[in-house]
Amino acid sequence: MATFHKVNIQEIKQETADAVSVVFNIPDNLKANFNFTAGQYITLQKEIKGEEIRRAYSICSTPQSGEIRVAIKKVENGTFSVYATSDLKVGDEIEITAPEGRFLLDTTPNKNYIAFAAGSGITPILSMVKTVLETEPTATFTLIYGNKSIADTIFYNDLLDLNEAYENFNLEFVCSRERQENMLFGRIDSAFTNFFIKNKYKQISFDTAFLCGPEEMIHTVSDTLKNGGFSEENIHFELFTTSVDENAADEIKEGTTAITVLLDDEETTFTMSQTDNILAASLRNDLDPPYSCQGGVCSSCLGKVTEGKAVMVKNSILTDGEIEEGLVLTCQAHPTTSKITIDFDDV
Repeated sequence: MATFHKVNIQEIKQETADAVSVVFNIPDNLKANFNFTAGQYITLQKEIKGEEIRRAYSICSTPQSGEIRVAIKKVENGTFSVYATSDLKVGDEIEITAPEGRFLLDTTPNKNYIAFAAGSGITPILSMVKTVLETEPTATFTLIYGNKSIADTIFYNDLLDLNEAYENFNLEFVCSRERQENMLFGRIDSAFTNFFIKNKYKQISFDTAFLCGPEEMIHTVSDTLKNGGFSEENIHFELFTTSVDENAADEIKEGTTAITVLLDDEETTFTMSQTDNILAASLRNDLDPPYSCQGGVCSSCLGKVTEGKAVMVKNSILTDGEIEEGLVLTCQAHPTTSKITIDFDDV
């Protein structure tokens, strides 16, 4: 079961016309719970119009700052993002979880990092950039950041300030709908990726790459990096959206499954439709498994299949090895056998 802590909003800063950053006032007795590694996220929970809504947002502050700050960009028809960017106020109470996530920075002296971000994908990357620059003076960080325009660029001035202050930081803006001096015009694609790693920064031997943004960009950049000599284990990514696996979707049939859920050392058994996902069915049966985005991109709802089989219609997180071990994102997992057992505790 996810543990939520009630905190108050300490600060709200307008970053762009449709994005804000939010700082939470963490009480002294909870500060140990909110130690984190650059790249992690927290889950926010709020009752909006009578419905309990949860969403995951990456932390954009650094572990050494003593601050928990997230950035929230308004999404069209997005219940939580519209509320957070329009109605949320300093002093309001909100519930948040401790930091979690697998998109992690591992700082090492003399290491050369490169990151590709687009839009709100800058949020965890900013935490990584600042952490490296502030704690590893012998490391370098190169950031390629794509947006529609300067006005849409979250943390634009913060990044310029960092670029001015640190010689070991290389900053490149790419704009798709606005031409500006000293900025590239277009979208981050294979040509731009090769330009940076094989031409402009060819003197740097990059050790690790971090990618965060739309699925198409991440796949394109990742493939280009691998073709350019990067090993797959040194390319780390986080998606904010992911596409449907049509082959997995075809495996889902009309039918019912007897499901046993192990959660907080208690077993609960009920019958669910195979067209339903395991998380949604569990919630409807008065269970409270951990979850956040419900879009298959955050891993909060991780469970382990110990009996039976399930398929995931979306997965951008789990490796083939983890899937073979039985791990599933329950918000995307549909049972395909008459019986299944899901363990939320042993993950």
